[in-house]
Amino acid sequence: MQCDYYDAGVCRSCTLMGRPYPLQLSGRVQHVRDLLAAAGDVTWLPPVESPEADYRNKAKMVVGGTAEEPTIGLLDRTGRAVDIRGCGVCTPGVRAVLPVLAEFIGTAGLTPYDVAARRGELKYLLVTDSPDGRVMVRFVLRSQEALPRLRKHLPALLRRLPQLEVVSANLLPEHKAVVEGDREVVLTEASTLPMRVGDHVLHLRPQSFFQTNTTVAAALYRQARAWTQELGPASVWDLYCGVGGFALHCAGEDRDVVGVETSPEAVASARLSAREAGLARVRFEVGDAGSFARAAPDVPELVVVNPPRRGLGAQLGRWLEASRVRHVLYSSCNATTLASDLAAMPSLRPRVARVLDMFPQTAHQEVAVLLERD
Repeated sequence: MQCDYYDAGVCRSCTLMGRPYPLQLSGRVQHVRDLLAAAGDVTWLPPVESPEADYRNKAKMVVGGTAEEPTIGLLDRTGRAVDIRGCGVCTPGVRAVLPVLAEFIGTAGLTPYDVAARRGELKYLLVTDSPDGRVMVRFVLRSQEALPRLRKHLPALLRRLPQLEVVSANLLPEHKAVVEGDREVVLTEASTLPMRVGDHVLHLRPQSFFQTNTTVAAALYRQARAWTQELGPASVWDLYCGVGGFALHCAGEDRDVVGVETSPEAVASARLSAREAGLARVRFEVGDAGSFARAAPDVPELVVVNPPRRGLGAQLGRWLEASRVRHVLYSSCNATTLASDLAAMPSLRPRVARVLDMFPQTAHQEVAVLLERD
């Protein structure tokens, strides 16, 4: 893939840009295999490839410049705002709305936040594109000051962009290196973006996590479902379940599935998807994965874990190692912490694994591993 921003030195976020895709993929696969070599003999399935471009369904864009001439993109190493609204790894649906949003910033008088001066209102634009062409836009603001103007001009924006399903304002008053705050104000009638992935429609609320690459996410869920069908467990836990992708795809007529997630917004979305799919034996709970596992009176036949980059954590890892759980399906976005977690659970041996290329043009990797107790 060729990128003008990368070639000009404007953006170097995609660290492997310009390297032939087959070499990128083989390098990621070898890196993961090297990290997991100490875990023993593993059957490696062929890696899941991704489109090289147009794959990111979510853009987290820094807003700089002025309301009349905003930049939508990132801050460079000097703190200067850089416009990359034509970023080629974002989906066409994301790219299509950014020029209109740039005009809207001026119309609504949304002054971009000046990091150095610590003044201004609009910090970020967070844009998510669904497989059906519907879009969610979140304006990350420093305060409520701009909310009346957002509401006033929103009808005109919706006329310009009829594909907008959800529009919200996220309030981030603190001056710190985070992308969003705790409070969300939904400005449209709809509050969830339907994301059709595999056999299910997953409902994404503004503060819910979702996989960045929809095509590869569908392949990940298909792989999880195939392994689950092969094992045929009567009971499954999906820990760190997010909006329920693994739980819903691993469901079966004779199978009890429980999803656990700390985010109430994500759990509300997962419950809606389960109701729409008519999955009466799938339920979701708000809670900490480790606390849920330690307090449960019994253990399931299969545990699915999809932790954040930091991995499982010591408590859940110790619980899994000491438990009677026969199989664990571990989906990891960080093979380094995956290797550490496997080392802490020697009774659960990797049986089969697969690299899924969720992030082309970067060194990041996604790997799914099926573990079986010795």
